[in-house]
Amino acid sequence: MGRKIKEVRERLDDIATDSQKFHLVRRLVPETPLLIRPQTYSFVGEEEVIGRDNDKNTILSLLLDYNTSQNVLIIPIVGIGGLGKTTLAQFVYNDERVKNHFELKLWVCVSDPFDVKLVIEKILKSLTDRNQENLELDQLQSQLRKRIDGKKYLLVFDDVWNEDIKVWQELQRLLMCGARGSRIIVTTRSTKVAMVTSRLSPYVLKGLSLEESWTLFTKLVFEGQEPKTYSSKLLQIGKETVQKCAGVPLAIKTIGSLLYFKNPETEWSPFMENEFSKTSQDENDILPTLQLSYKNLPPHLKHCFAYCSLFPKDHELDVETLVQLWIAQGFVKSSNTSQCLEKLGLEYFKDLLWRSFFQEVKYNRQESIERCKMHDLMHDLATLVAGSESTISNPNVDKVGEKTRHVSFNFNIDSTWQVPPHFYNALSLQTFLLPIQSSWDCNKLLPKSVWETIFSNFRCFRVFDLNMTRVEEMPDSIKELKHLRYLDFSRSRISILPSSISSLQNLQVLKLSSCHGLKELPIGITKLLNLRHLDCYDC
Repeated sequence: MGRKIKEVRERLDDIATDSQKFHLVRRLVPETPLLIRPQTYSFVGEEEVIGRDNDKNTILSLLLDYNTSQNVLIIPIVGIGGLGKTTLAQFVYNDERVKNHFELKLWVCVSDPFDVKLVIEKILKSLTDRNQENLELDQLQSQLRKRIDGKKYLLVFDDVWNEDIKVWQELQRLLMCGARGSRIIVTTRSTKVAMVTSRLSPYVLKGLSLEESWTLFTKLVFEGQEPKTYSSKLLQIGKETVQKCAGVPLAIKTIGSLLYFKNPETEWSPFMENEFSKTSQDENDILPTLQLSYKNLPPHLKHCFAYCSLFPKDHELDVETLVQLWIAQGFVKSSNTSQCLEKLGLEYFKDLLWRSFFQEVKYNRQESIERCKMHDLMHDLATLVAGSESTISNPNVDKVGEKTRHVSFNFNIDSTWQVPPHFYNALSLQTFLLPIQSSWDCNKLLPKSVWETIFSNFRCFRVFDLNMTRVEEMPDSIKELKHLRYLDFSRSRISILPSSISSLQNLQVLKLSSCHGLKELPIGITKLLNLRHLDCYDC
């Protein structure tokens, strides 16, 4: 080691000597900006659905059939991932005729794991727009019956995987009390799920025609211009690309967005010859195509995308929070010290959005991006590329290992929770995230000893999320989290912050919104020189 240090010093001395010898002048070289093409036409929203009018009309005819003798008819929609099953269901769900025909409309993303109690909770949340806190299964069942009894409803179960007929029979018994004409749409990749859930023949969704695929591709890639303005060679490459996407809209969007950011004259042809042509093209699996899009991301966006695997499927992401988490992990960097990292992080997000890694964007009144979702296949991709570094923890599943750096919890942390033994395999954890925490078990506080254990063993946390937890106070040992950048107590029972919080010199974000029991902020909070976001709204 000493020899290497000596060599480095000698090299630095040589550089200094050369600088004087050749009269070199020290200059600041401006950072080369990321070349991003104009964002117009680079993202096709769900309102611009292409080639699904006939599919929509067929499903509508089943939904609006007045001659039915059945109280509740279940309509399965089957197709491979990325084909547009969810988009078709949304297309139908939001139709004006459907709005006028049904008394109740409910949307539930099921995914895995399938749990009857959880599904009922989701149905009731769709009905009431609030979480059903601390209720037993029989109480939930009773509430559900009261809500839908004698009413004509439309219920969409999106992304269903469970093939257990007994589980479905249990759930269906609860749903059969709707008025005649009620309908349930089930979207699934599995033909067996369709057979288990309904006696009706499934509606098998097919890929877009070549003409429809080309229309979608040109909207994405040619910036609204007539394709004929491009050379015949480029048009041929485009048509070959569309053909290889096999009519799968998500594949067309993903590869189209990728090509949009490449120079047509110099980069399209090499990409087709050296990358896309070598990608496995299984018409029943488009994940290799999505992987290709990921591989073409710049490194900083790869980290940001992989981090999104910590959120459950169909989770609505708060974009501001997501950017703050990226910054906390050091994914958002700039050599320009005056540049706002939040603005740069938002540009990172928009870049991923235009490349079709996010969807279902919602805007606030100021027309700023507020929320979004990921397609379930994009979530699969994020999970794949994140590998063992990130994991979603389930109550009875041990997936935390020595290489794990980021963990989120797919269940509520309640007063009985203790640090699982396998967590001690990952003492370098950097993220502790509670994306689905709800304010249940509200009469029992989380014991202080739990946090003492965490702070004394896990000292590498950059993100520590305790939103909506039953925590009233933090031990002084929180000062051990020297690397902490993001701390969220929002909507918790926290009443006092320890004075030792002033030792967290790297802290950038402190969230205390809706902490109604909070009495005051510690005087030493002014010592947090890197704090850039303090949220005390509704305290």
